[in-house]
Amino acid sequence: MASLKDMRVRIASTKATQKITKAMQMVAASKLRRAQMAAEAARPYAEKMDAVISNIAGAAAGSPGAPVLLAGTGKDQVHLLLVCTGERGLSGAFNSSIVRLARERAYALMNQGKTVKFFCVGRKGYEQLRRTFDKQIIENIELRSVRQLGFVNAEDIAQKVIARFNNGEFDVCTLFYSRFKSVISQIPTAQQLIPLVVEAPAAGSVATSYEYEPEEDEILSTLLPRNLAVQIFRALLENNASFYGAQMSAMDNATRNAGDMIRKQTLIYNRTRQAMITKELIEIISGAEAI
Repeated sequence: MASLKDMRVRIASTKATQKITKAMQMVAASKLRRAQMAAEAARPYAEKMDAVISNIAGAAAGSPGAPVLLAGTGKDQVHLLLVCTGERGLSGAFNSSIVRLARERAYALMNQGKTVKFFCVGRKGYEQLRRTFDKQIIENIELRSVRQLGFVNAEDIAQKVIARFNNGEFDVCTLFYSRFKSVISQIPTAQQLIPLVVEAPAAGSVATSYEYEPEEDEILSTLLPRNLAVQIFRALLENNASFYGAQMSAMDNATRNAGDMIRKQTLIYNRTRQAMITKELIEIISGAEAI
């Protein structure tokens, strides 16, 4: 059985841990609001960009000169999974849920005889995926040194993805990230980027005819690479907000659990101390009666 000194050390250690988790919770809460505002502000632009390109692509999809980012290579044998995760842990199941979704997709494709490659953005995703898919990871980008996410970060990632696509290294690219819903809810999401998935018009909607200057193919050759960067930037912002939301929730749970442990350890300490005092009193009384 642990001595009273060991129990005091354990209680002090748990209290110190509780202070750390409480501080991390407050820091995450302060950063969450800004990250949430950035993610929500990026959604309308990304959705409108996707809608505009889908509108233009609907007319150009069948033309022989359609951009390859829209039409694809005509094959789906090699798949690139662009997995975006966080740079740090202590955020509950935030990173593992994204990796789990990507891993399930990879196994499903491999069972169909497809070739799977990974492009990791974020240290935690890379660390988890390399245990199983070390030889299939073709690139890893860490954003630890980036103080504030900017469009330039997403643009750099998009350029690397497009360069590999132009070199014929893959046929289909799918983006994995966590969409922020609330502090306690982050939704792992998979979104196909290459070739672009053009949404069919809603049933009963009236198709609007547009005339474009310059031609659709020329417009798409400029907009498609930019849209790729926009969608990646949106995913990075959603991930950032999801990370702070998950970390805030995880640290709150850790603080509560530390409080419960402190109460239980203090109760055990008091009972043990009382038992030792009672035992000493009994020994003293027994010795006095023996004399």
